[in-house]
Amino acid sequence: MRKIFIVSLLLALVTSCKPTIDTKSQVGLKGNWKITNVSYPGAEYFKATSFQIADSKCFIGSTWSFVSNNNKGTMALTQCTDFQSDIVWSITPEKEFTLKFIGEDAKARKVTQGYRMRVANQSANSFQLIDKINVGGNTADIVYQFERTN
Repeated sequence: MRKIFIVSLLLALVTSCKPTIDTKSQVGLKGNWKITNVSYPGAEYFKATSFQIADSKCFIGSTWSFVSNNNKGTMALTQCTDFQSDIVWSITPEKEFTLKFIGEDAKARKVTQGYRMRVANQSANSFQLIDKINVGGNTADIVYQFERTN
């Protein structure tokens, strides 16, 4: 009976210790990036506001910095509007990218609104974030193409 209890306990510990982040993917994003293109695969052009900040096309040229060891960073938007923010981010083993914009003097744990996107085509010098949005009752993708700048 004791052996069954010990085995059950070990099994519970092993399954509960499943990683919640994809360390390799996160380390791959460390550094400075620029969005070089925003596209809508399989759809005509439509006007979409990204991250409740600006039109999605305004994000072309925006700069992003990712720090992998603490999941923090910054982003700056200069097209259409001037916007800068600290960010908190992570990548799950399922390649889900989570993102929060952190305002001045705010703590990440106090920010309740965030975004989830899929990471795709990650290489040493580029990657894509794919956001799903609702357009007229249908789901459409917005693809943000990132290129390394350093």
